[in-house]
Amino acid sequence: MPKNKVAWRPDSDRAILLIHDMQNYFLRAYQENESPLSELLQQIKALKSSCRELNIPVVYSVQPGGQPVENRGLLQDFWGEGIADNPEETDIHSEISPDEHDVVITKWRYSALKKTDLLERMKQMGRDQLIICGVYAHIGCLMTASEAFMEDIQPFFVVDAVADFSLEDHKMAIRYAAGRCAVTLSAEQLMEELQKRRFPLSHHHFPNSLEELREQVAEMLEEDPAQLSAAENLLDRGLDSIRMMSLVEKWRSNGAEITFVDLAEQPTLSNWLKLLAHETEKSVR
Repeated sequence: MPKNKVAWRPDSDRAILLIHDMQNYFLRAYQENESPLSELLQQIKALKSSCRELNIPVVYSVQPGGQPVENRGLLQDFWGEGIADNPEETDIHSEISPDEHDVVITKWRYSALKKTDLLERMKQMGRDQLIICGVYAHIGCLMTASEAFMEDIQPFFVVDAVADFSLEDHKMAIRYAAGRCAVTLSAEQLMEELQKRRFPLSHHHFPNSLEELREQVAEMLEEDPAQLSAAENLLDRGLDSIRMMSLVEKWRSNGAEITFVDLAEQPTLSNWLKLLAHETEKSVR
């Protein structure tokens, strides 16, 4: 595993799972019931199940069969005619086929964001994280991650839920993603992190000190707590309304009578600590 350059954390309220190009045509590069296909299918099934539990939307990308030359563009020069227009080629593998809850987008180029409505769908849903799995790691998966990054969407590249033509290609994709455009992590790490972000222990109580409050806010901002000063405006720091509402909901679930407006009017750690101290005093009385 390469060292990630950024410390983004997947969040079930912000993410979409993209199952990329898992069509029979592309999977013919592998032997059925053998590595890496057997593990790939197992990991994608686990990811989809976990995302379904957390209400994370699931999107499949598929390429259409029988594309005319004018639609394929330069893909024709590299790959020839592409997928034949029959279900044996175009269907998604039966073990992970989409259901009525899933979205299937038609894909025309390497990236699942190019010439599709995926970006618009994400904006409409208020989602700005993309979990990527499928094939091939160093082609469509990596190009999608790179383009997502350039659209200010945080990509998460699931290293054991993507497959490639060779170990060399796979490693190259992971190294590039970690250093240039994404967070790389295993399927197990991703699912654990999503659960932690859904039920973060540090968010289940009122912060009783500036240090605890700083840690909670830093977790929301995905930053080092030491970088946050008590007096700075947290809105300028990048704490948007969605994250602020998340803090409000968690504190209110513990009985605090704090509103979004209370935090937005005084968006500094020092002022928020005063509000929380007042709530603590009320609970003691």
